[in-house]
Amino acid sequence: MTLAARKIRLIIMLRQAGITDPRVLSAIELVPREIFVPEIFRDQAYENVALPIGHGQTISQPVVVGLMTQALQIGERMKVLEIGTGSGYQTAILSKLCRRVYTVERHRPLLRDAEARLEQLGLRNVTTRYGDGSEGWRPVAPFDRILAAAAAAEVPANLADQLAEGGVMITPVGTRRDDQRLVRVTRDASGFKTEEMVRVHFVPLVPSVGEADNGSEHRPESGPESAVPGTAPPSRSEGGAQ
Repeated sequence: MTLAARKIRLIIMLRQAGITDPRVLSAIELVPREIFVPEIFRDQAYENVALPIGHGQTISQPVVVGLMTQALQIGERMKVLEIGTGSGYQTAILSKLCRRVYTVERHRPLLRDAEARLEQLGLRNVTTRYGDGSEGWRPVAPFDRILAAAAAAEVPANLADQLAEGGVMITPVGTRRDDQRLVRVTRDASGFKTEEMVRVHFVPLVPSVGEADNGSEHRPESGPESAVPGTAPPSRSEGGAQ
């Protein structure tokens, strides 16, 4: 079966899993997942599985990417913060849906590779940063949407505080990998409201960086800025292998 046929099969599977937002499905269809995985796993790029990307990290299952992205309800003029760039796949999906993505990764080699892929795809509305994702990105806050790809023991207040009023954050919560839930956090004038979604498996949100490095910030060349019911299968996040 060709990669194109496998992608069509995946889109059908995502629809059956409850991911029906046409903008989200279109973004998943447009982003070539095969360039975000090592060559040895290319033939599995459109299977609903997490795949290793090095440094003990993985690229998330497509159903988890679709679920989290759909739950954010992203508008085209929104500013989005992503915690855990990983391979850059989720970043690329987000970039198709919003005005600008700010993404933080704690493993410098992964970030370099992700930057190269995003550049290859001509995605000019992404700003990347090597650093501690648990700190968010306060200098450019507030954000309309925040997506975290690592689990905290409870809703990370430091990230929630960087939401704009009316903003939404999707984050896995739980100290045990066999007892984690995606949580949707909404901020309004009265404070924060939380809603539990589905069970997932993510690595912990670690308050540090992965490799010694002076850090850097990558700003692309200027250019146009362009809860689902049920239980999802156990998944792995861009933030690390289980």
